[in-house]
Amino acid sequence: MKTFEELFAELKQKAAERDPNSGTVKALNKGKHAIGKKVIEEAGEVWMAAEYEGQEKTAEEISQLLYHLQVMMLACDLELEDIYKYL
Repeated sequence: MKTFEELFAELKQKAAERDPNSGTVKALNKGKHAIGKKVIEEAGEVWMAAEYEGQEKTAEEISQLLYHLQVMMLACDLELEDIYKYL
């Protein structure tokens, strides 16, 4: 299990290393448009899971949405602090 902060640090490291086999690097290489489409897809899956699939599936879908949001943060050169100031 990892925290939101730990996940972001891990993704930043993957982005910096530019491993072509990394799913994160592949997503970043596709650009903001593709990442945005994935964010929208995952948000819909969160909603559907919350409506029809129970807590465990909802938690899983939320974790995937958080991952894709963090990939978007990297694509936009944002840090956690940039987001936290609006919470």
